[in-house]
Amino acid sequence: MRPGDDLATLLGDALARESLTLQDQDVLVVSHKIVSKAENRYVSLARVSPSAKARRLALQADKDPALVEVILSESRAVLRSRPDLIITEHRLGMVMANAGVDQSNVDDDGNGSSVLLLPQDPDGSCAALRDTLNQRFGIDLAVIIADSAGRAWRQGVIGLALGAAGLPALLDLRGRPDLEGRPLAVSLAGFADQIASAAELLMGEGAEGRPAVIVRGLSWQEQASPAADLIRPVEQDLFR
Repeated sequence: MRPGDDLATLLGDALARESLTLQDQDVLVVSHKIVSKAENRYVSLARVSPSAKARRLALQADKDPALVEVILSESRAVLRSRPDLIITEHRLGMVMANAGVDQSNVDDDGNGSSVLLLPQDPDGSCAALRDTLNQRFGIDLAVIIADSAGRAWRQGVIGLALGAAGLPALLDLRGRPDLEGRPLAVSLAGFADQIASAAELLMGEGAEGRPAVIVRGLSWQEQASPAADLIRPVEQDLFR
């Protein structure tokens, strides 16, 4: 992927080459990395001038001050830090390591180290991909942009839906009966995150080179909602 590449066309052409026929309510899960690369979300660290705040935090986290400056530029707030890790509230509202600023599988721009930021508007990017692919193939497709993320109370990373279009990112199950007929009282299902995690099993975390996965066999009747609905309001967040 290169900046300016038409991601929808490349994905559509790949589907055609593999003779893969999309169906209604298929979910196309794409890695945030190919979206960010197509959207030219690169930053060259050689061109970053660290602020005094970034330099102080870099000492605490044992990181390159230029990298820390980029992390701060993508963050609303720094929540925690320790050597080699900064936990921030991303400008989009997600709480994540290093504001999602990524150095793995990122091309060198010839000026030293570069980093890749998350897409500017993941829900919007999903909607644009979905519209183009739906028009091309004449189907009703859903699209998720996925990334891997850790959790405050568990070891290991899982898939996270940064963006979603064409499906309900969050399913409100409250009021539905359980097996004994009792109505569910608090159940909210992170539908888009569940799908992203399933897709991440095939995408992998390293050199697999598989940035897109089709998930088939799901169904829903609920109205579509964006991945932004998955972000827990600050007043309900007990981990801050």
